[in-house]
Amino acid sequence: MSDLEKLKEALIEGNWKTAAAATQAALTDGVAPLTIVTEHLMPAMDEVGRRFECEEYFVPEMLLSARAMKASMEILRPLLASSGAQPVGRVVIGTVKGDLHDIGKNLVSAMLEGGGFEVIDLGADVAPEIFVAQAAARGANLVALSALLTVTMGWMKTTIEAFQAAGLREKVKIMVGGAPVTQQYADAIGADGFSDSAGSAVALARKLVAA
Repeated sequence: MSDLEKLKEALIEGNWKTAAAATQAALTDGVAPLTIVTEHLMPAMDEVGRRFECEEYFVPEMLLSARAMKASMEILRPLLASSGAQPVGRVVIGTVKGDLHDIGKNLVSAMLEGGGFEVIDLGADVAPEIFVAQAAARGANLVALSALLTVTMGWMKTTIEAFQAAGLREKVKIMVGGAPVTQQYADAIGADGFSDSAGSAVALARKLVAA
């Protein structure tokens, strides 16, 4: 089995040590960092997302695959930056103000990075003005808002309004998600997209940045 086949298998199976070793071995063999991401990491994480959608995988398996992908990206990220390789998109992600839940947000963050995005993860309990400031400072073209409580969902609307007030609403696409969030709510608050799972979030993000 080649190093790149080992890498894909390690990502799908969630073996972070093998993923890191296979990534390093592929680089040693002269495989370009961007090739590893686009032709191997991205398809592997797409497969993980597919398995999750089909209920072959659940949150524990997703977390393991996300950890394996991060182990690979820790090696590749500085090489990609130094080579000038451009990401699919640049996304600012966080859980909205008043909400400390981050497992779902972390899964989406990992899947987006595995899908070729540059991810700026602001963590949990993020105020609207922080989302706006970071999106502006980092040149993000996508913002992902997460909420796991019905009482914090309102901050999604407030955050979107903050982008409007700052004159940045036309410069970024905003996607929302989380257990209590629905497509109807996303439409009502003026979000550009809604995803109900980490796997489908990547497809949505690609669609939004390509629009």
